[in-house]
Amino acid sequence: MQLSQVIAQLEQIAPTEQAESWDNVGLLAGDPQQAVSRALLAIDYTAEVAREGESLGCELVVAYHPPIFHPIKRLTAGDVVFEAVRRGVAIYSPHTALDVAEGGTNDVLCDVLGVSRRQPLKLLETNSTQYKLVTFVPEEAVEKVSRALFDAGAGRIGKYSACSFRCAGTGTFFGEEGTNPAVGQSGRLELAPEVRLETVVPITNVTAVVEALRRSHPYEEPAFDLNQLASPPSTIGIGRLGEFDTPVERLELLERIKRGLEIDHLLVAGPTDGAVRRAATCAGACDELLDEAISQHAEFYLTGELRHHDAIKAARAGLTVVCTLHSNSERLALRRLKQRLEEALPGLACHLSRTDRDPFVVR
Repeated sequence: MQLSQVIAQLEQIAPTEQAESWDNVGLLAGDPQQAVSRALLAIDYTAEVAREGESLGCELVVAYHPPIFHPIKRLTAGDVVFEAVRRGVAIYSPHTALDVAEGGTNDVLCDVLGVSRRQPLKLLETNSTQYKLVTFVPEEAVEKVSRALFDAGAGRIGKYSACSFRCAGTGTFFGEEGTNPAVGQSGRLELAPEVRLETVVPITNVTAVVEALRRSHPYEEPAFDLNQLASPPSTIGIGRLGEFDTPVERLELLERIKRGLEIDHLLVAGPTDGAVRRAATCAGACDELLDEAISQHAEFYLTGELRHHDAIKAARAGLTVVCTLHSNSERLALRRLKQRLEEALPGLACHLSRTDRDPFVVR
């Protein structure tokens, strides 16, 4: 199959448009038209993972953490990304897109804990990407003007194009000295039958659409309104906050984490005795969400890593914080991703990396 088919499925599982703005997700190296039959899934694309992928004959590596993150100044022989490109191996990174996705890294951690009712710990900020253009056109010019607007990128809603609303009415104007109105005469108040034409415009196409309006409109000075549309509240967000059906002892939760993530040791701050009903999860490094967990009255916070002073803050607030080490909180999600890819793409053999592991070990 083509890599583009795999990318389409990965996008369906974890849409990259929902990733954090600072992140670097999606296809980082490779040709969407290249053929792929085997994929290797790992958290980090290390030299060991690269060799493992080569030994398995994998044409694609899905590396959760993007190996290309900061701007690259040079790529030379020996660099893992350089060697991947030289061997024709594609690299795709879902990272925070998988964190916010339903069934992604944070939902997997909730499953490990046994949290049933859950919601995002922090909703994504939604920025409007659409404007509404309203203009007033003589009836005989409506089709010409609307077609020019559509050709410039206006009027698309989802999978529908050429979307607009039209309503007949009456426009008035008084052409002052030196004007040359397309309808009526200057020097007197004119009433002209017009059509109110409304359409949506992506923010990236506003300049082109306004230019198209001015070119196609028969009036010297076409009147128009351009209003930014409010975005509906987001239901997608980072982290998870949820409740257990019945309170669960903290010590029992620690054992569930060890079993579920297949690790022997945990870093724990705050109380370790007593039962909790409300828990939060955030895979990876989630210092910035600690205040969210505290303010929303979580009693238990499962994450990958936390800074020293934040651990003290959590303990002072009576919140139990459990750190697994960074990538240990993310790796289990690769199993579910593997299963979903194989179910959707029977022609793609997916392998979980055996050499991928957290750089830290507890002795």
